[in-house]
Amino acid sequence: MFRSLAVAGLATVSLVLSACGSDSGSSNNDAKGDTASVFPVTVEHRLGKTVVPAKPERVVVVGLTEQDILLELGIVPVATTEWYGEQPSAVWPWAQELLKGEKPTVLSNSDGIQFEKIAALDPDLIIGTNSGVTKDDYAKLSKLAPTITNVKGGTDYFSAWQDQTRIIAEAVGLKEKGEELISRVETAYADAKKAHPEFAELTATFSQGAPYDGILYVYPKGLGTDFLSELGFQMTPGLEKYAPEAGSQAEISAENVNLIDADVMVFATESADMFGELQRWSTIGNLGAVKGNKAIYTDETLAGAIYFLTPLSQMYVLEKLLPQLEKAAAGEAPREFPKA
Repeated sequence: MFRSLAVAGLATVSLVLSACGSDSGSSNNDAKGDTASVFPVTVEHRLGKTVVPAKPERVVVVGLTEQDILLELGIVPVATTEWYGEQPSAVWPWAQELLKGEKPTVLSNSDGIQFEKIAALDPDLIIGTNSGVTKDDYAKLSKLAPTITNVKGGTDYFSAWQDQTRIIAEAVGLKEKGEELISRVETAYADAKKAHPEFAELTATFSQGAPYDGILYVYPKGLGTDFLSELGFQMTPGLEKYAPEAGSQAEISAENVNLIDADVMVFATESADMFGELQRWSTIGNLGAVKGNKAIYTDETLAGAIYFLTPLSQMYVLEKLLPQLEKAAAGEAPREFPKA
């Protein structure tokens, strides 16, 4: 995923994890086929191996984006966890229809995991593949229900979306359907790349939408940049030198802003105010991409879809961003915040 919790509360106000108004929800597992026969299943994750004894009916999400994967698998969790954006049920527009009218309880981890609230939901599976769950958290959660944590070999908040999809699908007995979700996204990207060979000749940079305390947070190659590199773009090199630690964004100060210039740039602007702040900051206006109408500015929903990095959100990204990338590559991208 994209918005690193290492800079939550630093990059923008909207990065602060905050609680959202919540309603009690109930599970609505309408996945095709009877999966009960595949259980029990043993799932290996970063903090151990977990046995899921039977088909889960009450799934709690303690991570930030896993609800997307569950919903696309046909499972409505009884609880989600608010990341940012305060969307209804912590579910963004590209996934709302899959709730089928259900209203999951919305948890918050702004003050740590809400163990008592989770216990009251009587879960039979807890999913936290994008959660930063600690060993202590895992021990406590495991007393409440079988718990799946981050992908083995991944970091707290940056694991391959394919791996997260696989581990979640396995835990709910829908391994084959998980592979179908992955294949659909990978095929869509391959088709888009084939249709746009011109992208392979271009460099690209992805950045958050506005500076915070004089710092612009920009994504080095491989850190949430696959939505561009999978289309053929060559990510701007050298930005990892400005990341304070592995798995975090490059911190670009005003005097180094020229380092992020590229043939095409994507700024995850989330509001007109954010767009204006970016345009006024440092020498952004002098960058070749900005002056040459090769910079893209997203609205809140598209920014959220890029940050979520799930199969479902990526299909939304392809639908909404690809036309803008075509314009940017041709020097025809408008220098304005997207109109509603």
